[in-house]
Amino acid sequence: MKYVAVIILSLLMLQSCKEDSKKPEVVKPVKRPNIVYIMADDHAEQAISAYGHPISKLAPTPNIDRIATEGALFKNNFCTNSICGPSRAVVLTGKFSHVNGFRMNGNKFDGSQQTFPKLLQKAGYNTAVIGKWHLEGLPEGFDYWKILTDQGNYYNPDFIAVNATTKNADTSRVQGYATDIITQDGIAYLNSVKDSDQPFMLMLQHKAPHRNWMPALRHANKFDAVEFPLPDTYFTAHDGSLASQKQLQTIYKDMYEGHDLKLTTSKGSSELAWNPWKSDFERMTAEQRKAWDSAYQDKNDAFHDAQLSGKDLANYKGQRYLQDYLATIASMDEGIGEVLDYLEANGLAENTIVVYTTDQGFYLGEKGWFDKRYMYEESLAMPLVIKYPGVIKPGTVIEDLTQNLDFAETFLDYANAEIPEDMQGKSLRPLLEQTFDGDDFRDAVYYHYYDYPAFHMVKKHYGIRTKRYKLIHFYDDIDTWELYDLEEDPKEIHNQIDNSDYDAIETELRSRLKELQEEYQVKENEFKQAPKESVESAFKQFERLRGETGTSYNPQTDTDTKL
Repeated sequence: MKYVAVIILSLLMLQSCKEDSKKPEVVKPVKRPNIVYIMADDHAEQAISAYGHPISKLAPTPNIDRIATEGALFKNNFCTNSICGPSRAVVLTGKFSHVNGFRMNGNKFDGSQQTFPKLLQKAGYNTAVIGKWHLEGLPEGFDYWKILTDQGNYYNPDFIAVNATTKNADTSRVQGYATDIITQDGIAYLNSVKDSDQPFMLMLQHKAPHRNWMPALRHANKFDAVEFPLPDTYFTAHDGSLASQKQLQTIYKDMYEGHDLKLTTSKGSSELAWNPWKSDFERMTAEQRKAWDSAYQDKNDAFHDAQLSGKDLANYKGQRYLQDYLATIASMDEGIGEVLDYLEANGLAENTIVVYTTDQGFYLGEKGWFDKRYMYEESLAMPLVIKYPGVIKPGTVIEDLTQNLDFAETFLDYANAEIPEDMQGKSLRPLLEQTFDGDDFRDAVYYHYYDYPAFHMVKKHYGIRTKRYKLIHFYDDIDTWELYDLEEDPKEIHNQIDNSDYDAIETELRSRLKELQEEYQVKENEFKQAPKESVESAFKQFERLRGETGTSYNPQTDTDTKL
């Protein structure tokens, strides 16, 4: 009887095993990655050492480079509209400016519309934004936020807290340097969610290195002894580009000597020269201002002793600009290193996507300029590096044409969230994981700039860039086209629009441009021109501001003009 029972039990166990073998295998769900999106303001590719530009070799960014070394570096990533607020709106929505409604600074972002943070929330993510917002209104779609008021200030900035109900309410001034404060607030948020099973998405958005490039006190003299290479187009005449001749963003003509270059009125004085925004310095504490004046006194006195003029003065302004701009980046790179170290020390690095980018490119003296706005390469290009250990192969270099339009879909793809059909970009995941097997990820990018008349007086324009060519139409109070062969003329000096050798290329580009405008739902009303009287009034206003800056250098005649 005992043996019969054993046999029966064995048969039952065997049958049970057979039945279990028929059951589908239980697959453990893959843990969704955290996302840390770090965004600077106006950080040029030329100032990131991973991109190898001569300027960056003298002012390296080792922590941003860590992201590139451990992940992927994008060589041809571009913005859709080269200005602060609109670029941020494109990132949030995955839609062009004319679709998301935020075409230029001064517009108000419709926060009720669909954004990728809202979709991540719906998919179970905890979301946060800290630092620069610059979209008017208040953030929506975030579980936590702490944003700078408007552009923000470098020293002792004002923040709006997550419990605010209006833009101007519930602000608080925080003592310290903006970059350091944003970094520490970001780490504090990470510390608050590190032990949760809920995935998180943090947008950590710096003011730096936005105009007027005020370094942290510890870096105020960092590059005083460094001579940076000024671009060989620094004194270009802009032949063939009427739109380039009419701008107000030339370093040696349009910078404010006190505000931008931190020059003083005379030797021995700490009073700044022309500075229309005194609050940047007035909000410093007495101790901060004393340290600032001490750091700048010797070099300002040396400037007054030199009594520079003409080309020497123009070159000096370029050097002074680069020294402050790059010193401002130094503290941001340090902060990025602190965030990376925190992720590693707390066991978060392996399952966190880390992104570093900026809202658009920036001029570091190319064509004589600072600022952005144009569709030329320096301001069109957006640096982008991304790492995701175990998924993105270290040292990956991506040459395909990509845009900030693609970020939202990329994040949703990695979060296993549904990607809405009305988003206008493409997920970068196939490029990052090297699984894309098509001929072209994208054959051309579309661009449209609207903010005119405005600071710097860069005219409205739109255009198309392929891997080799670029076609631009400037259409407000002028009607001019420009065509560049980026292979033969990477610095975009020679406009080929009237060169018959490029007629076939121009026809092809115009046709593809029209196709993209139809694909992206660009309507005829997107090409409105400003009233002539408003253009003339704005030009006089901004030229009058320029007239307070001392002298304007004309490289064609090698002469100074007193303004």
